[in-house]
Amino acid sequence: MRLKKIVLLKILGYLTLSFVVLLLFTSTLSYRIKSYSEPFIFDKASEIPEAYSVLVLGASVLPSGELSTMLRDRVESALLLYEKGKVKRFLLSGDNGSTSYNEPKAMKKYLRERGVPEEAIFMDYAGFDTYDSVYRASYIFEIDNAIVVSQRFHLPRAIYIARQMGLNFYGYNGDRRAYELESRNRFREIAANVKAFLELAINKEPHFKGDKIPITGKNN
Repeated sequence: MRLKKIVLLKILGYLTLSFVVLLLFTSTLSYRIKSYSEPFIFDKASEIPEAYSVLVLGASVLPSGELSTMLRDRVESALLLYEKGKVKRFLLSGDNGSTSYNEPKAMKKYLRERGVPEEAIFMDYAGFDTYDSVYRASYIFEIDNAIVVSQRFHLPRAIYIARQMGLNFYGYNGDRRAYELESRNRFREIAANVKAFLELAINKEPHFKGDKIPITGKNN
């Protein structure tokens, strides 16, 4: 019985130590990503450097085809940059994993209804996550200088990924309100940061590559 107790205590000790190490690693990584990215993230459109393209990262679309609140705020923020002459082209990157769900198409519809010309809008239907969106922006659309639009909690990871890939990307804060489940989103970023760190470490390729579509050329 005493031997079993000793073994149990050792197991608990190893588990506790593993948890502490994991907590230390994730906390340090999150701090590193945030502090590294912060100089490249802007809250005011007037202060952000100009770029040829704005990369709008996808978020959920409602069954009706309408943009979720969070995604609408991202697209509106990108539209503001366009209207202020900060960018000339939109790259709308999101999930089109099924015929019934299409984030880029919904974003494009929203912009077209607000007068953005067809030729200014490019779409990436395989932006299944932030890493894929950034990778494909560079590989498929040949973008090396852009403004990324998303919410404040998400931007540090997006900019960290881009900058670690050698891309001259800046972030623009698309927050326009407080969001439901915002605390949950912030918690999820901890796991997402680890995922991004590992993807960069192994130089992971996106789910799909495809043919080149230079954003400086013609939209198709």
